[in-house]
Amino acid sequence: MVLLSLVASHSDIDLETVAKISADASQVASVVLASASPVAGAITLATCNRYEIYCEVPQSEDVAAARSEVISQIAASTGLSQDVISTALVSKTETEVIEHLFSVGAGLDSAVIGEREIAGQVRRALNEAQAAGTATGSLVRLFQAASRTAKDVGSRTSLGSRGLSVVSVALELATDLSRDPDWSTKNVVIFGTGAYAGATLSLLRERAAHHVSVFSASGRAEAFVAKRGGTALDESTLEAALEQADVIIGCSGSDHRLMAADIAALDRGTRPLVAIDLALTHDFDPELGALEGVELINLESVRMAAPEEQAQSLRQARGIVLDASEAFAAEQRERAADAAIIALRKHTQQVLETEVEKVRAQHGCTAAAEEVEFAMRRMMRQLLHVPTVRARELAAAGRAGDYIEALQTLYGLEVEAQSAPSVKNASRCPVTGTAADDAVPAAEAGTPDVAQLSRAV
Repeated sequence: MVLLSLVASHSDIDLETVAKISADASQVASVVLASASPVAGAITLATCNRYEIYCEVPQSEDVAAARSEVISQIAASTGLSQDVISTALVSKTETEVIEHLFSVGAGLDSAVIGEREIAGQVRRALNEAQAAGTATGSLVRLFQAASRTAKDVGSRTSLGSRGLSVVSVALELATDLSRDPDWSTKNVVIFGTGAYAGATLSLLRERAAHHVSVFSASGRAEAFVAKRGGTALDESTLEAALEQADVIIGCSGSDHRLMAADIAALDRGTRPLVAIDLALTHDFDPELGALEGVELINLESVRMAAPEEQAQSLRQARGIVLDASEAFAAEQRERAADAAIIALRKHTQQVLETEVEKVRAQHGCTAAAEEVEFAMRRMMRQLLHVPTVRARELAAAGRAGDYIEALQTLYGLEVEAQSAPSVKNASRCPVTGTAADDAVPAAEAGTPDVAQLSRAV
């Protein structure tokens, strides 16, 4: 199985293009899997400054067809041309995929280096893919390893102690732009009830903001504030709240955009307003910043204002990511030998059982027959030891194909790559949210594992 990722992020293209690609593309993974494409599994990671889709395909020859199908489906869902999407998406395969996701999860590829929110977004992307049944065993392991690496970076470097995020930098900018830096006296209106809105409300609480209202165009504000605090707004109360607002924060990314004309029509007098737009697709009209008394902060503002991290911390973090990605890649290569080892052990076990039956038929259940059977099984284990070790050594060196070819030549065995199972219906741990099937290697699903066959022989 081969890993493939298609990446559109702030590092390569402008945020407007990222937003266009992200629009209505949340179901691409499910649609691609339902098509005739060679994609075996897919996970979508969409954040405020990136849209990435991670796929698993049977072999390298399938990468081009898989990429073409993903681009075609994104074009169909967004209305953009395939040429535009193909140009915007950067393709990565195998070790590039692993290192990139690990860097993303650790916040090393973020607009705010070391941001802590991206790790949660990686976990949510995995959970959503599992719930939708699009995640394979290999992709589950990849995303779980990325989460572990993010924790290591956070605990072993100073990046974790900074607690920086897109939201925290935006709030610092808002503080600098305000006449009064005291958040306890400010009236704040949050648009949206998603993960970013939750993180925003938490950081506002840390800044002693007491007058926070929440508006949701989808009507989820009541449920949101019931769990987190604040005042729920609806269409009938939003205008009054905006007239008294000192800060408005957009976190929804919905189709309901607050226009400059809407703010201009309010009876605000000379009251200044700071508008923070954290939505990739813009909750606020970009012309809002042109109004007198209004300061507009968007994701580009946050990126420009994000502090540069110390070189030593970054080197240390990148070293952790590189070591983790190399270890994961080596583990994946070793797994490539599992199907071949299983095929060889099943073949030898069948031969052994045939000969053991002959001994039993000739000598019955006698002590001599048992001794012969014991000797035959011990000899077979010894004969299989070196081929098993060599299989893992060759796989670790990226030469699993050589081993499989040798088995086919010497024994006439057809080694079939095992398809990676969906974890849609797996039972979940109530604490971690991960599926019980997560630990099942994709190459071994549906067949006896190597240890079982070893014991049988």
